[in-house]
Amino acid sequence: MARYNKEHKEATRRRIIETAGRRFKQDGIDGSGIATLMADAGLTNGAFYAHFDSKDDLVATVVGDEVSRQAGDFAELPPGRAGLEAFVAWYLSRDHRERRESGCPSAALLDEIGRCDKVTKRAYTKGAKAILDEICVRLAPDDPGAARGTALTFYAMMVGTMQLARALSDRKLSDAVLEQGIRSAHAILAAV
Repeated sequence: MARYNKEHKEATRRRIIETAGRRFKQDGIDGSGIATLMADAGLTNGAFYAHFDSKDDLVATVVGDEVSRQAGDFAELPPGRAGLEAFVAWYLSRDHRERRESGCPSAALLDEIGRCDKVTKRAYTKGAKAILDEICVRLAPDDPGAARGTALTFYAMMVGTMQLARALSDRKLSDAVLEQGIRSAHAILAAV
């Protein structure tokens, strides 16, 4: 039996994590079986267990990776209010609404993460805290801790707005939800 080197194994694992992240956000965690996830990655079902102990192990890894990546992307935004404005413009866009597979894991998976095991919830919490920290630093650079409540309100409003906009079959109403979300986000930012 051929053995692969460490770099090949890590590249394969990374491919599984990235394709599973897209699939989970598109079809949900429960709606994504191992066979589908592995086919997306161009691998056989048998290869799965060379990289993960269980689907729960994969879910925790993917959730942690997705929110960590989002926190990293957030960190690359311009400093201060400009970064928050850029975040609002992207997050509450029609494009983000339509392309859930490449968007925010919170807006796509939050209800399912709430039903996951403690390992997955810890992975999500770590990333969510990093995102909140980024928001706090932009709201109050001299005292980020003072902005924690506002950051929580801001982030929760953004995620909830996107979830509601995606759930509506009426595009006109969905667009109105996004537009009101943008106004609400600006009002939150203006109040600080």
